[in-house]
Amino acid sequence: MNRLGIIDWGIGGISIYRLIKEQIGDVPITYFSDTGVTPYGKMTRVELADRLNAVISFLKQRGVSHLVVGCNAASTALPYLDSCGLEIEGVIEPAVAMTARLKPKRLGLIGGRRTVLSGVYRRAFVTHGIEVRQRIAQPLSGLIESGDVSSMHLENTCKQILSPLRNCSHILLACTHYPAVLSLMKARFSEVVFVDPAIALVNRIASWKFGATTNETDTFLTSGDPRKMKIAAIRVFGVEIREARKVRF
Repeated sequence: MNRLGIIDWGIGGISIYRLIKEQIGDVPITYFSDTGVTPYGKMTRVELADRLNAVISFLKQRGVSHLVVGCNAASTALPYLDSCGLEIEGVIEPAVAMTARLKPKRLGLIGGRRTVLSGVYRRAFVTHGIEVRQRIAQPLSGLIESGDVSSMHLENTCKQILSPLRNCSHILLACTHYPAVLSLMKARFSEVVFVDPAIALVNRIASWKFGATTNETDTFLTSGDPRKMKIAAIRVFGVEIREARKVRF
């Protein structure tokens, strides 16, 4: 039986986990949150690739055969990773393909610092003849990671980040945390089409062969604080994690 792994620095990838369960079914999943190390967006490219290679090796040893890199910052490092024989899919290519099909007149993007400054989305959209205006939304990611999806501070932060993009026809959510506050964004900017590319990613991996359904349980691992992970997952995405284990390597 194959096992699907999901990597994210924090809980953002729980949005992908939830969608996989809804769309693909009961494939056994190992979710790895890496909050015990420096945020991926603050690492150098070499540091990030080294860390992700260590995580991939760790997950392979625990039976993972297919891997989703559910983090935009981490996905910028995909060309520099050792797959260890795993089938790997990141979030960037599906996001670009999905957005390009929408033919946006004026495209905006919000994402983490590494995601924006890497230029990976800008270069990808140029090949489709699409210009993109980008905004770094690191503070928004941090608030959601802490479990905040409704405070006045979060609303003000969201407004401050999005206001310069209010004339865009579409805004791409280039971070898996942001769908947690999608309703708030839509309420503030009702004429903008917000693009959540998670469904494009899940549709792409639906062709992976996971084998027959078994009674294997999902596993939640973190290099950070398991208690904080569990609390944030239920508050932000409504996903109850019965047990999360701390790991060190």
